[in-house]
Order: sequence, then structure tokens, then C-alpha cells
Amino acid sequence: MKFKNRNLRAIADMVIGDAKHFPYRSSSYITQFFEECDLDFAHDGSTRWAWTSDRLAELRDEPLAAPNTLPDRFMNLLRVLMQKSDAEDDDPGRKLALESLNKPLEREGFEAFYGEDNHLYVRHIGTKTISIASNPHRPYTPNEIKRKDQLIAYLDLCSEDELIEEILLPLFRQLGYHRITSAGHKDKALEYGKDVWMRYILPTQHILYFGLQVKKGKLDSSGVSKGSNANVAEIHNQALMMLGHEIFDPETSRKVLVDHAFIIAGGEITKQARNWLGGKLDASKRSQILFMDREDILNLYVVSSLPLPNGATPNEVSSKFDDEVPF
Repeated sequence: MKFKNRNLRAIADMVIGDAKHFPYRSSSYITQFFEECDLDFAHDGSTRWAWTSDRLAELRDEPLAAPNTLPDRFMNLLRVLMQKSDAEDDDPGRKLALESLNKPLEREGFEAFYGEDNHLYVRHIGTKTISIASNPHRPYTPNEIKRKDQLIAYLDLCSEDELIEEILLPLFRQLGYHRITSAGHKDKALEYGKDVWMRYILPTQHILYFGLQVKKGKLDSSGVSKGSNANVAEIHNQALMMLGHEIFDPETSRKVLVDHAFIIAGGEITKQARNWLGGKLDASKRSQILFMDREDILNLYVVSSLPLPNGATPNEVSSKFDDEVPF
């Protein structure tokens, strides 16, 4: 995907604030902006628009996660650029800023819009493909690698409730799921072993419902659970109940079945555990089971640019280690 130079220049003017309805950024603030985008670009004091255009060209030339989309880090930059919290006084809803951004994007065959979550999305005009800035398979920046290491340390110490409340709920909200409800909330909607239920609205406006069964540690197929490890047989019945029982969606005022069940582990889900569960379920239910283990959680959380949970900074992690009672 190659943007024309004049379109990159137009977007660069928005980044540095030389375009209307965008905050002005001097050299240090340009560097700070790229840091907010998780990019290791530091302005060298040269001409602001030319330097910024060159950095945008580097992002433009990165591999695509899918055809007719924008490169992942380029898309993330646009999202940061168009945060509604940066609105100017003469454009409180950023409607005018969005119109300005769409001029160069439309010349390249794209259009930007705000979703219901107030995040920016970019759609390919011809195919209607939406670019999502969360490709977990792209190369990580040094800052992202550091964040991942801190998150690993947090997962080693957090409880199952903290895994759900501090990691999974914010992650799935960021990924576009709605009505995310965890066990213990006042509506008491969760039963039969479901830790979380949520729904996802397809572009066709059809709704899919998901139930989550979460275990903190490793999920294996050994005969006996050891320590924080869980035996997959322990969640077999819970998965069956999750898929077989209705939940009440108060927004649609009707009872619905869970379409898919996520089995999520804060550690590894072994291949043997996946195969064992697949062999116990019939073909229809087997297709409804989705797995996520620690590596999936880490990758999705880091690329989604979510803030680290309380207790995940180096000092806080160290203090949690200090509080551990030795055996």
C-alpha cells in the first residue's frame, strides 16, 4: 500500500498541528506524540512536516495484516491522532477534524469514522473492509516488549479474579465486545460455570453471545490437578452447561443461548488438553469452543495499547514479591 506524498504531507500537518482543528506540536511534543503511539521516533530538530512525513512513509510501507487495510501501526497512529480528548474549542466533537482527515484518506480509497465506542475506525471504500489496529503478530517495539515483560510478572502473581477484572474485561471491551458482565455483578446473570458473558455485534447487526470460563494457571490433561494447574476434565461439564443453558439479555429482553465458549487460561493450554476436550465434545459443540492461553492474552493486550493494570509496574510487582509469605 503506497500513499501519495501529498496525502502523507496532509496527515503530517495534522500530526504537527499545522492543519486547522489539530493541536500545535513543537519538536518535543512531536516526540511525545509518537511515544503515545508506542513508536520509538524522536524528532531530530529538522523541518517538522518533512521529518513527520518521512516517519509516516515508514509506517505506510509496513506489511498489511489483511488486504485493503492500513498497516497496523499506521492505523494506531491515526487513532491516537483523532482521540476525542484532543478536541479543539471550535470543534468539540472533532467533526471538522474528521472531515480534514478524510480528504487525504478518500483520495487513497479509505474513509474514517467514529464507532459507538468513540474510537476511530478506517474502512476501505471499495470492499468495506475495516482496519483494526490490533494485529498481535506484528513486530513489537522495545516499549511493547517491556510492557509484555511487566504483564508476564503480573500474571505470575495475580489472582483469578484479578485476571478477569484487570486483564480480560478491559481487553474484550477494547476488542469491540459489548455487555461484558463478570460473575458477582449485581444482575447475577452468570450461572452454570460461566465466569463472564458478553456479546459481539457483527457488521450485519446480527448478535453473537460468548461465555468465558477462566482458569488462572496451566490447563493440562494430567490425571490430578497440581498447584495452580487445572485439569481440563474439571471444565468439561462447565463447558457443556455453558453451551446448553440460556442467559437473559436485558437490552433485548429475551433469553438467548451462548453461541461460543471461550476457555481461557492465565498459563499454557496444552495440546493434549485441547485434544482431550475436543474428543469429549460432539462435532457441533466442538466448533463452539475457542481457546486462549497466556501467549494469546499477552499479544492481544500489548498491541491493543491498553494501560497496564494496577500492580503491573516494576516497583509494584517487586512489592508483591516481597509480600509473599515464604514456605
